[in-house]
Formats: sequence, structure tokens, C-alpha cells
Amino acid sequence: MSDRAPQPVDRQLPTEEARDLISLVREIAQREIAPHAAEEEDAGRFPRDLFGLLSESGLLGLPYDSEHGGGDQPYEVYLQALEELAMARLTVGLGVSVHTLACHALANYGTKEQQVEHLPAMLGGGLLGAYCLSEPSSGSDAASLRTKAVRDGDDWVITGTKAWITHGGIADFYTVMARTGGEGARGITAFLVPGDAEGLSAAAPEKKMGMKGSPTAQLHFDGVRVSDRRRIGDEGQGFAIALSALDSGRLGIAACAIGVAQAALDEAVAYAVGRQQFGRPIADFQGLRFMLADMATQIEAGRALYLCAARLRDAGRPFSKQAAMAKLLCTDAAMKVTTDAVQILGGYGYTADFPAERYMREAKVLQIVEGTNQIQRMVIARHLAGPESR
Repeated sequence: MSDRAPQPVDRQLPTEEARDLISLVREIAQREIAPHAAEEEDAGRFPRDLFGLLSESGLLGLPYDSEHGGGDQPYEVYLQALEELAMARLTVGLGVSVHTLACHALANYGTKEQQVEHLPAMLGGGLLGAYCLSEPSSGSDAASLRTKAVRDGDDWVITGTKAWITHGGIADFYTVMARTGGEGARGITAFLVPGDAEGLSAAAPEKKMGMKGSPTAQLHFDGVRVSDRRRIGDEGQGFAIALSALDSGRLGIAACAIGVAQAALDEAVAYAVGRQQFGRPIADFQGLRFMLADMATQIEAGRALYLCAARLRDAGRPFSKQAAMAKLLCTDAAMKVTTDAVQILGGYGYTADFPAERYMREAKVLQIVEGTNQIQRMVIARHLAGPESR
């Protein structure tokens, strides 16, 4: 096939510091991540040592304040770094996104004392986080969660089960939403739970069609006791905190989706240029050329939309609608682009000898996590037409 190397994405970055940062991310991605991605995904191995390197390199706290060990980077830069990581391996890109999501509550709603005590280790101390909202019976309807936290003196005792937790069983800390009051959204409170808390256990990781190297598991809270000093925000504020985190997290998923799509396009272009049929490269045939053009256009459109939403966020303006739009468009584009990449590679695309089939399997989950794309359409419609009638 072709030895043609993909060209780096031509990025619009706001500062020289940001350009240096993206160069660092690309170097790590090309040297440490991409060469091992296929083998480790096939074996279901999570690259925990690599996350230690990312932490040492300052890449696990990019959008947070340097006062607590963060990188002081705007979201438009952080998301492009995330895209570069996902391009090399989605398990890594999504892992960084989930860790960033897990830090959101404390960084934005914690007290000064809590931030000083916990954030430095969370952002740059080698720790890995997870975000716990979904449950076996409450996914899209997250406000109906049943995990309970009952006050006992200066402590809270948490009992229940969380589901679909990325990094479940291996995380050092969990941002957990639990019910402390009545039914509905106003009865939920957020807590920061240590990964080694007594009474906390993880089920066996789910057997998934893609992202096999990223553990996804149920978490069981059997009377897990945490101090009130680990409660984040006010009692009853947890659901609002969770939704605030998800607005930002959806941008992370959008960036990861574009990373996977870009990797699939690069693979498809290289194959089409090098594969000879009927005496010439298949890239000469108009049908395939048009497919490649459509794939590239979808990627550029998705990238522009997630960056538009990120710049709104960076400017302190509302961005919830644009975040939902970006998550919807980018993940649907990733599914289409990766499927087309498999088609362009033909029979080879259906084999594990080429990464196209892995990209397609991985793209599917991005249409589901952090709010299915059906939920994104509901969010967008509410911004346009108001809440649904009851």
C-alpha cells in the first residue's frame, strides 16, 4: 500500500504557547500512543503508565487554573489537544476527557479549602478520575437516580450502584451524584469519593464492541462513608453541577469524535492512493474521490462547530445549545466517516490488519456516551421551542 504519511491538521491556535503545546501532544501521540494502540486495544489493556506521563506533562489539567496545578488553557486549545490524543487512540483521548469531567465539580463548585486540599493531586499529581451519574435504571433519565447518601453526624453514608463508569474500578477518585433529598433533580448532591473507600467495589468490566482497552464497569457503594468535607456544593445542587459538567464534557466527546474521524480519513486516503486496481490507484476513480471529499468536509464542519462552542465557553457566554449541536454533529460525522473508511478499504477494511474497523467500532460509542444523540436533539429543541408540554 502507500507509504504516504498523513499531514498534520492545520490548526488555528491563539498563542505561541498553544502551538508549542499541540506540538508536545503530537510528539507524545506519535511516539508513545499510536505505535501500541492496536495491540493494546486488542488485548484490552488500559495504559495507566501513559496517563502518568500525561500528568507529568501537564496534560490532565489543561483547562483548569494554574493556581491548583492546571494548565490555564482555554477550551479551544484543550479540545484540540484532546482531538490529537483521540486521533492516536480513543481510549486515551476519551480517558483525558472523562478525567477532566471528573475534576469539573470540585474546580467550579468546591470551596477554596477543598480546592487547595484536592485539586493539585487531581490535576497534576498522577491521579485518575471518574464521573458517576448513570445507574442501571437511570441513563438518559438521570434525575431519577436511586443511589442514596444519608447523613450520619459529620459523615454521609452512600449506598447504591452506578453503571457505565469509564475508569470504573481503577480510578483514584470518583465524582458521585447521590440522592440526599426527595425525588427529582432537586434531591441530588455531589460528593468526591476516594477510589479506595471502604465499601466501594467494582464489577467486572463490561465486554464492549469497541474501546476494549478502556474499562467500563458498574460501581457498588455498600455503605461507603465520606466526610461532609467531601460534599461538593450545596445539598440539592448536585444535578445542576452534573449538567454543567456535561455541557463541557460533550465538547470533549465532540473533539474525540473528530479525532477518530480524522484518523479514519487519513487511513482511507493513504489506502486509496496506494491501492492499484484496473491499472491505476483507486483514488483516481471519481466515486472514491467524492467519498473522500465528503468525509473531509464533515470533519472540517464538525471541528468548526466544536471550536465555535468552545470559544463561547471561553468568553463566558451560554454554550449549552452549541455543545449539544457539536456532540450531535461530530459523533454522527465520526460514524459516517469511519463506515466510509471501511468501505474504501473493501475487504481489508473488515479485517483487524487495518485500523479502519476499530475506528468504526469506537465511533459508535461516541453517539451514546454523555447523552445519546437523541437526547442532544431534545436539548437543542428545548433551546429553540421551549420545554415540552406536559
